Amino acid sequence: MARVNPKNVLIKIVLPIFTLFLLLSVFISRSNIESVNNGQSVTKHRWAHEDESSFYFPFSKKFSMPKYIYKKKTKNWLFFQNKQEDLIPQSHIAHYDLNTLQSSSDAAVNKEQVLILTPMQTFHIEYWNNILQLSYPRELIELGFIIPRNKNGDKTLKALEAEIKKTQTDKKESRFKKITILRQESEEDSFNALDEKDRHSLAVQKERRSKMALSRNQLLFSTIGPYTSWVLWLDSDIIETPTSLLQDMTFHNKPIIAANVYQRYYNEESKKDDIRPYDFNNWAESPVGLELASKMADDEIIVEGYAELATYRPLMAHFYEPNGSPSSTMNLDGVGGGCTLVKAEVHRDGAMFPTFPFYHLIETEGFAKMAKRLGYEVMGLPNYLVYHYNE
Repeated sequence: MARVNPKNVLIKIVLPIFTLFLLLSVFISRSNIESVNNGQSVTKHRWAHEDESSFYFPFSKKFSMPKYIYKKKTKNWLFFQNKQEDLIPQSHIAHYDLNTLQSSSDAAVNKEQVLILTPMQTFHIEYWNNILQLSYPRELIELGFIIPRNKNGDKTLKALEAEIKKTQTDKKESRFKKITILRQESEEDSFNALDEKDRHSLAVQKERRSKMALSRNQLLFSTIGPYTSWVLWLDSDIIETPTSLLQDMTFHNKPIIAANVYQRYYNEESKKDDIRPYDFNNWAESPVGLELASKMADDEIIVEGYAELATYRPLMAHFYEPNGSPSSTMNLDGVGGGCTLVKAEVHRDGAMFPTFPFYHLIETEGFAKMAKRLGYEVMGLPNYLVYHYNE
């Protein structure tokens, strides 16, 4: 009688089982890789930028986010030691300790990251060139834009993307850390839906500024990161600032601080180039303003700069002294969005741009009120000028 070799029996029994298990593991692994939410295939999944909701511009020359790749690797081929683990790209999982995040007077030295946010109705090349001239390290700067969804917005987007492509495909030290462009959901929600001749009418200010506040909130919450130390709100019409703008404003180390927005123009009376105040949303509260608010219904707002609502508030625009120190400060109760620097912690603590009457204020002025209610100081720089576009 022939003897049965135990090794042959082991091979004939164990090998098919092991093969079956291996095939089953590969099938399960492939299913995990190819499936996404609701059982959609990765190959059929549409990313945000493909639906024209968001555009991301990292260092990649192709302007596309790297794909997520999850592969299974077997540590040991022995059946009883067949352990598996995910191999996840390092850039897709990160840990942040917000307790170590700081916003200080030496922002550039401490490598504090700044997020510059701009709701953009019209693209001005002077605005972009001014951004490029800022001396703050570009690897510490992120840019964020929100553009209305209409014909003018399409034109603006095309012009902005062309300039971004030039910068982000240039040498590495010339690139910004990240650039994000958002499009609004519909034309009806656009913050520039009104014609130029109508948008400054007092009757439409509540609706217009509510839409503007919504746009600012969408932009802020879509772009602020756990590494952001400062947020600079910069109007798309601001075409001239000192090159040291970010260093100068962070130096004061204030929760909220606003520059004084002026405009260059040709003075017909003096027959020479001159400057004039432009933004009147940076102000300190007045007894008249408080009394006016006390008599208003809950859903009414006060809008500065209209004769129908004379508040007699001290306006920072009128406190400019040609020979004064650019570092002089004054206390404010309301701010505009022309050029206002905010510590990121202020936004993280809940100070946003109310789309509704908040103590009879809305949008940027409502934001300042909300921040003060949270205990933050609001300051202005009356002698530190930035310049608005003049058609």
